[in-house]
Amino acid sequence: QVQLVESGGGLVQAGGSLRLSCVASEGTFSTYAMGWFRQAPGKEREFVAAISKTGRSTNYADSVKGRFTISRDNAKNTVYLQMSSLKSEDTAVYYCAAGRNTGAVATRYEYWGQGTQVTVSS
Repeated sequence: QVQLVESGGGLVQAGGSLRLSCVASEGTFSTYAMGWFRQAPGKEREFVAAISKTGRSTNYADSVKGRFTISRDNAKNTVYLQMSSLKSEDTAVYYCAAGRNTGAVATRYEYWGQGTQVTVSS
């Protein structure tokens, strides 16, 4: 069982930046692909970014491409989401997820964090 704990959310003005972190309890963190998803009020959960087990491969939703960067530090059991040029439409609860295979589909991920709120004021 992998436990994931996100942090780094908060209130930021449009155009600002935030870095989210997700720490995994599991020592085999490097065997999991990781993803970030988000869910805004009244909307379905949507894919944001994903990174392979080694970190060599990443992919992003079109809506965040060029603004967000996903990275990981396997020595620290941590995955990051650096968010820049934030927009009001980025407001959501952000979740990290771990799975055996990377991808943009939520059902590919086995373990989920509790989420961290990101609010972008315009």
